[in-house]
Amino acid sequence: MSQISFSDQMIEIDATLIAKGLGMHPDALRQAMREGHVTRTVEKGEADDAGRFRVTFYAPNRRLRLLFNSEGIILQTSSADYSRKPRPAS
Repeated sequence: MSQISFSDQMIEIDATLIAKGLGMHPDALRQAMREGHVTRTVEKGEADDAGRFRVTFYAPNRRLRLLFNSEGIILQTSSADYSRKPRPAS
């Protein structure tokens, strides 16, 4: 399987790709998804963005966003770390 594929109007994304973007091991990702600790949103492009998809995965301290076309070719990825670092003592 390529990293992103389509079957029966479903989008399948390789767990290794998601886990890497979220800084997790694939097995830990699967468990976190089963428990609802990692969620996702799927957006399908319209008008000028027709044929594109954006899937965003949310973990407790990190976000991964994948933008790809209808052939499963990744056009852009981004991730953000939401963990808060303690403020320096003043």
